[in-house]
Amino acid sequence: MTNALDTLSPMCAPVAARWDAEADRRMQLRTPQNLKKLMAAQREYTSARATESSARSQRAAARKASRNPLSAARRSAAVADRAAHSYRKEARGALKAAKAEYPATLTTTAVRAHALHVLPAGLASWALSTPIDWAVWPASMSAGLVAANALVLKLGRRKVTASVPDEVSAEERALMERLDPSHWVQHAPARKLEGTVTTPPAIRRDGIECEIRLDAEWTVKKLRAHAESVRALLGARTELPMLIAHASRGGWAVLRLRTRSAAPDGIIPWTPGGPLGIDMVTGDEVRVPLGLRMLIAGTSGAGKSTASRPLLFEASEGPLCALVIIDLKKVEGRLWDHRARVASKPVDVVELVDELVAELDERLDVLPKGQATLVPSVERPRITVVVDEGAEVMSHCQRVEVVTGYTDKGAEITAKRDALEGLDSIARMGRAACIDLWWMTQSPTYGDGVPRQIAKQLSTRLGLAVESPTEARVVFGESAQEKGWKADELPMPGVAMLRDGKRSPDPVKVVLMADPQVIALPAQPIWGRDTATAGVPAAQPAERPALRLVKKEAAVAEPTPAPEPISNRDRVLAAVAAGARTNRDVTDRTGLNKGTVSKLVKSLTESGDLVKHPDHGLTLGGAEEVSA
Repeated sequence: MTNALDTLSPMCAPVAARWDAEADRRMQLRTPQNLKKLMAAQREYTSARATESSARSQRAAARKASRNPLSAARRSAAVADRAAHSYRKEARGALKAAKAEYPATLTTTAVRAHALHVLPAGLASWALSTPIDWAVWPASMSAGLVAANALVLKLGRRKVTASVPDEVSAEERALMERLDPSHWVQHAPARKLEGTVTTPPAIRRDGIECEIRLDAEWTVKKLRAHAESVRALLGARTELPMLIAHASRGGWAVLRLRTRSAAPDGIIPWTPGGPLGIDMVTGDEVRVPLGLRMLIAGTSGAGKSTASRPLLFEASEGPLCALVIIDLKKVEGRLWDHRARVASKPVDVVELVDELVAELDERLDVLPKGQATLVPSVERPRITVVVDEGAEVMSHCQRVEVVTGYTDKGAEITAKRDALEGLDSIARMGRAACIDLWWMTQSPTYGDGVPRQIAKQLSTRLGLAVESPTEARVVFGESAQEKGWKADELPMPGVAMLRDGKRSPDPVKVVLMADPQVIALPAQPIWGRDTATAGVPAAQPAERPALRLVKKEAAVAEPTPAPEPISNRDRVLAAVAAGARTNRDVTDRTGLNKGTVSKLVKSLTESGDLVKHPDHGLTLGGAEEVSA
């Protein structure tokens, strides 16, 4: 019986609340001043009625005394009658206004209303009854209405105590009591939330959850707009994550308060082959497969670099994976230089991007007809290009002056190059060539930390705590706030949201991969086109024919095998010994990057190992004749 009454009480509470509010309004108007106004208006109205009655009698007497309608007596009586009638109407309006200012009590009004129904219903029952059959239904219906009115008021005023489990915390207990329908319906009008009714809340793995019925013009979108009113009604902490979403049926919303976490407490240490993190709602492991173009964003101190380390490990592990890091901050790249190709200067970034674009074009050229994506192999591994702090790249890697060659007289040929153009090409076309771009930034705003064209290609978004809702919309989309992707409300550090088209906006507690763990990882072959021929990894340099030197004074010389080149320096010397006379010849013979060849030729010329002759070009230093 108690459970039934507890269920009915919240349904009757709005009626009782409205009754009490109207009763209070009427009682506040029943002041002595308003009572005096009412009594004066009643006297005035009584006097006006008497005056009108007297004027009407005088007009009737004037009509009887004279048959001439234009006589002075009849016209005077008519004027007096009309004036008395107008005076009565005015007095009646004043009386009506005075009654509104001093209304009857709501109980008195209800008794009068029920009396108007009970008396005719009783008379109808008596008139319809016979000595044999009694028709008592009009009276019984009227009595039922009276009883129903009293019962609704009694149930609506009944205090219901919310049932809260014993194992909840003090904060959860307070929130669940305020989410109980009995408390909600009584206090919702004060927060302009009338028309919404909650269901009894339940405790879940991630916190408290309850449904809210939306009556009248309420929608889920409108309720989200009143999220601050909901938080104020519950007295919830400002930093407590709160989500308002669509329920499983129309006209209902679901409210989730994340007072708990399904992830383990404290730090989650990283282990080889482990996940990116743990879902704080479901407790499931969260993994990100390779082959995705990704945007990783988070304000300074949010743990962006730490969160990305498990992903960098996967991207650099095994012979089928190669990692390239562009790190102008010169912090994170140092930890990975034994497993990744790292560029930390603008010139190096431009040259590295040129190599990647050349590799991209070559891979697309050799892609078999009818095959949409290249299959990674030892010769052509999957390359993951990580831009650590995109804002630095956008600021310092545009119009970078690089050496593109030398003139016949040995002067350097320079040009202005832009790394963003190559990165844009990699973002658009790299998927088919197994060259994936990951863009990391602290400033996830268009034109500041994320180029708009590149951002459109990054379909996977990993967002940690950001500073503003604007940045959250750039990371997760324009409808991020409405759908719950509120990265600006995430705690920091180490909590992220992953949007890959499959996951809901549940927070993820990322694992911790410390600096010593990164440094202790085994070394991996470093990718680069300047350490191998096209399509051959750096760990396996291409074989070249042995070279021998022939001195002019020896008529016949025994062939002496030259050592195989093991470095870029030796390969440049070997190319010159084989007959290369210009930087372009050296580039064609060795397959090295133009900038690398220019640097090596300049260094060897300064050390005397090479001589740049105005007529004969490059020759070995001190050699009178060289032949291959």
